Amino acid sequence: MRSFLLFLIFTTSVMAQELPFNSIPEAPENLTVGASISRMIQALGFRYYWATEGLTVQDLEYRPSKEASNTLETIQHIFGLSEVILNTAKNKSSKRPNKSVPSSLIELRKLTLTQLETASLIFQNMNDEELSKQKVIFDREGKTSKFPLWNLLNGPLADAIYHTGQVVSFRRTSGNPIPKGVNVFLGIKN
Repeated sequence: MRSFLLFLIFTTSVMAQELPFNSIPEAPENLTVGASISRMIQALGFRYYWATEGLTVQDLEYRPSKEASNTLETIQHIFGLSEVILNTAKNKSSKRPNKSVPSSLIELRKLTLTQLETASLIFQNMNDEELSKQKVIFDREGKTSKFPLWNLLNGPLADAIYHTGQVVSFRRTSGNPIPKGVNVFLGIKN
């Protein structure tokens, strides 16, 4: 009975959060590079929102093999990628290794989704000149490395989409598929 009550409290508190990306915002009127990057981040946010909505303790512990990350570890990795995406939008460095990764699903979802929302808004309002100055910057124990903005797209952004798909697959395998009616093409839940 006690574990059922804990599960109920856990699930209710996670589901009660008001978080961004339960749907994808309206598309901007003009197709620009900044708006395109923003839209990719919004697509990630939408997929992540529904991939992590209503997860159970069993889902979080699911590990497809003993060598693989479990669902919670995968979500923690996505959090780190969302930090890199936001730091790139702000033209700030991302410290590696990341030593401040939350362990609670509630905190992970909130921080990941708000970081993606902020990054999306920043990129949406950037013009081509501003974008040309953006770099993906890593600080590994005092050693800085910088990469072109292109690397954000094929690196952290694509990686976060990839791992979000893993979460969807993991939860389906553990018996808790994403809610019916999630339409990634339209960016809505019916």
